[in-house]
Amino acid sequence: MEASLKEKKCRHKIGKKDLILVFGETGQVSHELKNIDGVININRDMVNLEDSNACSEIIRSYKPYAVINAAAYTAVDDAEKNKNLAIQINSNAPKAMANACCIINIPFIHISSDYVFDGSGHKPWKANSQTSPLNVYGLSKLMGEKAIIDSGAVYAIIRTSWVISSHGKNFIKTMMGLSKTHKEIKVINDQIGGPTPAVELAKVCTKIAKELIIDPSKKGIYHYSGFPEVSWYELAKEIFNETKSKITIKPVSTHEYKTPANRPLNSRLDCSKIYEVFGVMRPDWHKELKKIVSNYEKNYEKT
Repeated sequence: MEASLKEKKCRHKIGKKDLILVFGETGQVSHELKNIDGVININRDMVNLEDSNACSEIIRSYKPYAVINAAAYTAVDDAEKNKNLAIQINSNAPKAMANACCIINIPFIHISSDYVFDGSGHKPWKANSQTSPLNVYGLSKLMGEKAIIDSGAVYAIIRTSWVISSHGKNFIKTMMGLSKTHKEIKVINDQIGGPTPAVELAKVCTKIAKELIIDPSKKGIYHYSGFPEVSWYELAKEIFNETKSKITIKPVSTHEYKTPANRPLNSRLDCSKIYEVFGVMRPDWHKELKKIVSNYEKNYEKT
């Protein structure tokens, strides 16, 4: 099918000195993106995400070859009482970024979340599955997706789940921290998802950005998460098997473990589309787990 005018080839070809602008610097994925050649990270001191105009202006100022938005309001429970802030950062800011990318005709890569779904059933969610977020965070991410699609930009929205790395906050590091001060912990056993190594997600973002420059018709929504799928309880057992910790883990249901924001039970993502279009395979998270555990133990010994 012949591409429309809005899907015409972006104005550059890939070269050694290409610049990819990344919103975010301290998050798990943005931290990994810093290690990739040709990436410039935009931190909070450079642009306040509460200022949509600033988000747009810095893109037009740098005139990069592509933009990756790895910044987000991710405090799921806090979002319930800070709805306006969550929507500004997760929806209004990406909208401004996408609009700017459309104006200068460059690809926009945006990281979204499994939380746009309600978590019902047991089947993996497809990219075209019906969305129905359970909480404000998920709603704000879905609003961001819709704004990006409406912008007219050449975009890739990458929904992911359960991001893990040695940097920043994540479930693995939280569990290891608790194991140093607790003899027993309760972990939810009925939420299922695929832990996703941040380092692999960062590589996927840059790969897709470069491919969209060459072939904008590949734009769309994609899913990318690690395998195999596990519950938080099963993941905790894997963590403590790796650390050889004697801590006791007690499984509890989501119903028993009350939080301000509702969480989806089924966070399984069907990642077949990203493989079919870009040849991207799902990463096995076990290797990253070993790395996170090793780094955490080394740093803990130094304190």
